[in-house]
Amino acid sequence: MLKAVVSAMFVLGMTFAANAQSAEETISFPVDGANVIGTLALPDGEPAPVVLLFHGFGGSRNEMEVPSIAKGLYTYTAEQLAAAGYASLRIDFRGSGESDGEFEDTTYSGQIADGLAAVALLQSDARVDGTRIAIIGWSQGGLVASAVAGRSGIPVATAIWAGLGDPEATFTALLGPERIAAGLKTGDTPAEMPMPWGFSLYTRQPYFEEILTMKPFEEIAAYKGPLFVAEGTEDEVIPVGTGDKFIAAHEGPEELFVRPMNHGFNVFVDMTTFDEMLDATVAFFKPYLDS
Repeated sequence: MLKAVVSAMFVLGMTFAANAQSAEETISFPVDGANVIGTLALPDGEPAPVVLLFHGFGGSRNEMEVPSIAKGLYTYTAEQLAAAGYASLRIDFRGSGESDGEFEDTTYSGQIADGLAAVALLQSDARVDGTRIAIIGWSQGGLVASAVAGRSGIPVATAIWAGLGDPEATFTALLGPERIAAGLKTGDTPAEMPMPWGFSLYTRQPYFEEILTMKPFEEIAAYKGPLFVAEGTEDEVIPVGTGDKFIAAHEGPEELFVRPMNHGFNVFVDMTTFDEMLDATVAFFKPYLDS
């Protein structure tokens, strides 16, 4: 079933990364009748192990643009992965970025389906080594990573960066119990979700329902592969200690990376902490991607 989507994949275009020896292709693949758009970065040489990148809530495959590097964090991450010899695929979940759909229809289950389809695509794409797939998920993308890893058992390593581990507690703290209760009664009318950074996102009732039912710690407990977890002690979104809970729920090789960083890894101050986290992630992945 995971491989069923691959035959319909098609290449939309090609660009070249300036700071690494890799080609980038924009690809599309269908999930439930809608197209998911992604960027596949391919280092020079033989088909390389590949890292799948999942963006956060309200984000996109190129994630937050950082002025000091004049590009998005996931674009930068893909370049660094290519420099280390790894391919990568960063996708827009349906309703985000360039993928089909409306953001208001976002659900955890829909994003998990997109992630599983992306894994299937990579397993069958001859341009990458589909037997050696790793995952990085940031924020809500960490929730998706926990489920994709746990349900598929396919990734040879998984990294969760500032991951959403307890949606009910996190969103209740962010929005207040009244907004959660209201969101559970909106039906087809999108409900407002004020974010800590001064803007609002809007989702429909199914998203609020899944806030109460999604259990990322239980998802990651089903995954027996190597797990890297990064958390910030100054995170304004994810409660401190969430990383410990991911580690406690997981059995297998693991590493917990804790630094005094906010939800955006301090990148608007400088790239030092992010680079340290990315280097630690790649070092953690290396034995499993290279074996």
